[in-house]
Amino acid sequence: MATASSELFIYKGVDKRGNKVTGEVASQSSTMAKAQLLKQGIRANAVRRKPKPRFGGGKKKIKPMDIALFTRQMATMMKAGVPLVQSFDIVAGGAENKALAELILSIKEDVAAGGGFAASLRKHPKYFDDLFCNLVESGEQSGALETMLDRIATYKEKTEQLKAKIKKALTYPIAVVVVAIVVTGILLVKVVPQFAETFSSFGAELPAFTLFVLNLSELAQKYWLIILIALVLFFLGFGKLKEKSKTFRNLVDRYSLKIPVVGDILYQSIIARFGRTLSTTFAAGVPLIDALESVAGATGNTIYEKAVLQVREEVSTGTQLNVAISHTKVFPAMLIQMTTIGEESGALDDMLDKVASYYEEAVDNLVDSLTSLLEPMIMAVLGILVGGLMVAMYLPIFQIGQVI
Repeated sequence: MATASSELFIYKGVDKRGNKVTGEVASQSSTMAKAQLLKQGIRANAVRRKPKPRFGGGKKKIKPMDIALFTRQMATMMKAGVPLVQSFDIVAGGAENKALAELILSIKEDVAAGGGFAASLRKHPKYFDDLFCNLVESGEQSGALETMLDRIATYKEKTEQLKAKIKKALTYPIAVVVVAIVVTGILLVKVVPQFAETFSSFGAELPAFTLFVLNLSELAQKYWLIILIALVLFFLGFGKLKEKSKTFRNLVDRYSLKIPVVGDILYQSIIARFGRTLSTTFAAGVPLIDALESVAGATGNTIYEKAVLQVREEVSTGTQLNVAISHTKVFPAMLIQMTTIGEESGALDDMLDKVASYYEEAVDNLVDSLTSLLEPMIMAVLGILVGGLMVAMYLPIFQIGQVI
């Protein structure tokens, strides 16, 4: 069984049909690797530890989208009638990310040794959360693992696409603001001092705006390192404080929803995640109470996490889902209406899926609108910052030209 201390071994051998086979296996020693292969019907002639590539071998980090792709490929393999263990080999063999291939092979070894698929996934909580493992376990118990994997793959793909849209909305303006700050800092530290030396020989009183920029430049030259360290500590401290302090996290989550345009994008994405997660879990046969517990953690916002837990508590006492959702007063009327229709028609998962699709499309449109809106605003900010510094430096020269 593969553990955290397992290593990859390369083997050559013969299978039950007498065919020569080669491959990789994760194990703790070559002896254990041979024993594992023998259980799979492979008589290994040669087993050697896989050499570790120099300089890290360019091994990439496993991203959530890699897990989504792995799930989709496993669903496709199983739908085609390929046995589970063999599916792992095929998917791992085609994985471009070596770290992902090692993870898949490690899971395969656990499953081949008699462990369940969900139990094997639970050994890697960094990549497979409780929701993922619970859905796989539900698929195993119902005998419809391939269908469940297909649903999980769709859920992961939609979720990651939604996250990518939000990152797209936030990354662009942040990147431009950072560039603007860097350019302004370089001008204040390197360019403005050159003008200051020239102005010192004028012997005339400088404009107030120019004096302000020169004083700002002096501060930047003296304390640029302190300012840089302070900024780094601020952002690191912000992240740590949000991680450690529940009160601070609540404040950030609450006020982030009030930011113009960006807050609307975050709100729409929360509703989309709520609908998508609840639809997937409910369709998988997970009891509503348990499904709502998984949904609470998937919202990504403490305000809505509390609201979903409140809904769960009310539903557990016999309240209808749509009524419990309306009591929170944080969910849109459309979601409540669609939930009501879903409960009455017995098609709650379909209605929630439609809600999720609607809000995912709304996020997409908002991101496009935000990008179009921000481009002229960012150009204006850059123009004011850089142009303002240049005007401040050339004002004294213009004044001297007028005097002459």
